[in-house]
Amino acid sequence: MNNWKQQKLGIVADVKLSNVDKLTIENERVVRLCNYTDVYKNSFINNEKSKSFMLASCNENEYEKFILKKGQVAITKDSETPNDIGVSTYISEDFEDVVLGYHLALITPDNDKLNGQFLHYWLNTKQAKRYFENNAGGSGQRCTLVLDCIKSTPLYLPKLSTQAKIAKVLSDLDNKIELNNRINRELETMAKTLYDYWFVQFDFPNEQSKPYKSSGGKMVYNAELKREIPEGWVVKKLNDTLRIVRGASPRPIDDYMAESGCPWIKISDATAINHWFIIGTKEYIKEEGVKSSRELQPGTLILSNSASPGIPKIVQIRACVHDGWLIVDSYKNGLYNEFMLFYFENFRSKIINMGSGSIFKNLKTEYIKDLNIAIPPIHLLEKSKVAFDNIYKQVLTNAIQNQQLTELRDWLLPMLMNGQVTVKEAEESLSMAAEPSVEYKKG
Repeated sequence: MNNWKQQKLGIVADVKLSNVDKLTIENERVVRLCNYTDVYKNSFINNEKSKSFMLASCNENEYEKFILKKGQVAITKDSETPNDIGVSTYISEDFEDVVLGYHLALITPDNDKLNGQFLHYWLNTKQAKRYFENNAGGSGQRCTLVLDCIKSTPLYLPKLSTQAKIAKVLSDLDNKIELNNRINRELETMAKTLYDYWFVQFDFPNEQSKPYKSSGGKMVYNAELKREIPEGWVVKKLNDTLRIVRGASPRPIDDYMAESGCPWIKISDATAINHWFIIGTKEYIKEEGVKSSRELQPGTLILSNSASPGIPKIVQIRACVHDGWLIVDSYKNGLYNEFMLFYFENFRSKIINMGSGSIFKNLKTEYIKDLNIAIPPIHLLEKSKVAFDNIYKQVLTNAIQNQQLTELRDWLLPMLMNGQVTVKEAEESLSMAAEPSVEYKKG
């Protein structure tokens, strides 16, 4: 790092604060809007991700200033907490109809001095995050990065070719993570479709391997569900077929937080990207706090019960769980975890409507226990478990690999940015991580 040059961001890049709102105004250009959450949750923006962006409109001047182009970086500039400002995403493709929205800043690097991908990763270092937190303005509960503050962001820059090599090492990891996420989304869609086909539409394969209901399978009306269900199925309250208990938090919780110890599952983990699973946590509690919480073993099904209620997760680690979660013991009547996970996903809209609270939705445990469930015969549950297991195992394998890749990326990032690890050494670490039989050592 001795030959790296210190430079302010505004000297090597153009910075603009977007003012494009979410409105659609007649006679303006219709565009897709890259919003705050689109930047916050994505390490890069490409055409695939932009398909879900909302429609809005902008005038021609706004379009020219904030159309997204390959090589740019967007960051969050406003938030309620300092940790959420300066969060960056890299624009990996050129766009003709996607502009950057309000509460965000668009950074266009000077291509002769600064690599956009390198800048994105630099902004993810602790040094950059600390700078934003220490220099954020705002009043009340709002934190803001003003234009001059963003332009004054300190950078340490190697020569442009080295910037590109460092960015490639880190982006290769992000690309693999994104590929696994895309595969998992497709597998999850496949599993949900299978569940819907078998257990909502009741077209599971009959004895002749034909769809049951569509082939004239006998249906009987059920008063509790107010609909017909296949003959031989039974309807019960969840409380009569499952054991459901609330998680628990040691008090006062701050006295039990630790850098290491027992993984601590908070309600914020409900929206983690590990799809169906929780395979790691950001926070831990001391071992002496375990007895005042609820300790879970791998394979436990839990359901979020506050803030973002109705999200099921299967825990793949030993952990303790916050009281914003419900613990579901589903091994009765053959109701295996995956079946119940899809059941809760299918009923989530109903579960959300059962909640109370104007800002955060909260559920009473009794509401969940009182839900009805149509239970298929055991032979059908066993048959469906075989079909779901193949998908489940693939998703879990990809999720675990992503956890490992994320840890490797997060370890390499500061090491590359402060010169402790060279690009060659980083590439060797990537080669070792790619071999299942070889462990790479962090630190």
